[in-house]
Amino acid sequence: MKFNYFNKAKNVVTNYEGAKAYSLSPEMELYSAVVTSGLNDVTYEKDSDRLKRIQQLIQKCNPEFIAKLAVYVRNEMYMRSVPMVLTVELAKISSGNNLVSTMMQKVIQRADEITELLAYYQMANKRTDTKKLNRLSKQIQKGLAESFNRFDEYQFAKYNRQGEVKLRDALFLVHPKAKDEAQQLVFNKIAANTLSVPYTWETQLSEVGQRAFKNQAEKQQAFKEIWEALIDSNRLGYMAMLRNLRNIIEAGVSFAHMEKVCNYLSNANAVANSKQLPFRFLSAYREIKELKSRYTTMVLDALEDAVMYSSENIKGFDARTSVVIACDVSGSMQQPVSKNSKVLLYDIGLMLGMLMQSRCKNVISGMFGDRWKVINMSKRNVLANVQEFYRREGEVGYATNGYLVIEDLIKRNEIVDKVMLFTDVQMWNSNNTTHSFENSWNRYKAMAPNAKLYLFDLAGYGQVPLDIKQNDVYLIAGWSDKVFDVLHALEDKTSALQYINRIVL
Repeated sequence: MKFNYFNKAKNVVTNYEGAKAYSLSPEMELYSAVVTSGLNDVTYEKDSDRLKRIQQLIQKCNPEFIAKLAVYVRNEMYMRSVPMVLTVELAKISSGNNLVSTMMQKVIQRADEITELLAYYQMANKRTDTKKLNRLSKQIQKGLAESFNRFDEYQFAKYNRQGEVKLRDALFLVHPKAKDEAQQLVFNKIAANTLSVPYTWETQLSEVGQRAFKNQAEKQQAFKEIWEALIDSNRLGYMAMLRNLRNIIEAGVSFAHMEKVCNYLSNANAVANSKQLPFRFLSAYREIKELKSRYTTMVLDALEDAVMYSSENIKGFDARTSVVIACDVSGSMQQPVSKNSKVLLYDIGLMLGMLMQSRCKNVISGMFGDRWKVINMSKRNVLANVQEFYRREGEVGYATNGYLVIEDLIKRNEIVDKVMLFTDVQMWNSNNTTHSFENSWNRYKAMAPNAKLYLFDLAGYGQVPLDIKQNDVYLIAGWSDKVFDVLHALEDKTSALQYINRIVL
């Protein structure tokens, strides 16, 4: 399957800063919109402009592409809510085949995603009466019934939450057929609300929190002991450990336990299996860096090691390939990825930029706003590098003068192979000159005909500052380090859409 990058209709538009831009084809716009979406888990904002735009774009796209995009977003971008949206919206326009139920087997990977999908289905179809989930799509019903047979009692119990849609509701709705007697017993427990309480950090801490203590010292000792027991159990998952580092440290666990935590965090196999988005490490790093603890340094080192392991599979570039990495630190990048997150688009751009920088041998890195400033950093400490950029972001101002990155190369007559911008692509010129990003790149291509430009879109607004059909310009979107797999694929003359389309359903 081949997709045109742009609409056949007039595609010259203006961006949010009023500068000239180009619109994208529905498939390309949908791709950039969903992989940069911070839709909240379970609770979807009914009035979300991003959600509405995704729904509208789905109506214009090829159903098979939508299915493959959902699988890509779930498995390579590590996103959970957006694939549920794509699944439900696809069911509205796809009928008479098994496309939806087939792709659901690759999209639903946790037991709670069964109920999350139904919660979105209920909202998307504006069901408000008593039987909110009646007349369920046959393909969704089939896909959910098959999904029920992929989880055991522990997995069901772990995610048996009191949400808008409960597991018991889902069971009665889709009527899954048990694969064996053991599975039927689990279904019976779901129906009777008698699933065994699972051993998780949440249940263990909840149990301690409900006890009565004589004083604060006794309570502190109890939490210290439960955290040490959780660590010794080897059942504290990677994400849970990453998110609870501050709690573990403040509980006062022993050095031996803290050492065990650090060894796990920096274990190459554990990092690979954890499938963490890069900015999760940055969030943990910032949380711990402020603590006045004797464990702070060892934890920061463990997080740096973890990030280096996470970047090992990124295909970088050797000394023969010269690279410029430019991170957008403009005001528009100071936006949180979702309303409940402390992580900014700015953070994601810096993190991805420094990950790429760590994999290149012949590289210049820097940041741009009103001005472009080269700030070359060591390849060894990715998280510390991000923090250094973060500390210095005010040095370049807050416009989006990305053209200055190119103009600097022209001025210095510097020929490079690849220019990479991590940005929301809302380029404009605040300096009241005749330069534009498009014009600067066209001029640079005249002097460096083999140079390639990669725009890493972190916001998904649906426009780009220049025509990506020509002059070796490529658009890649997303917040995961897996965007670099797309980058590598582009070396083989493919496109982001073709990369997604390679997925076998």
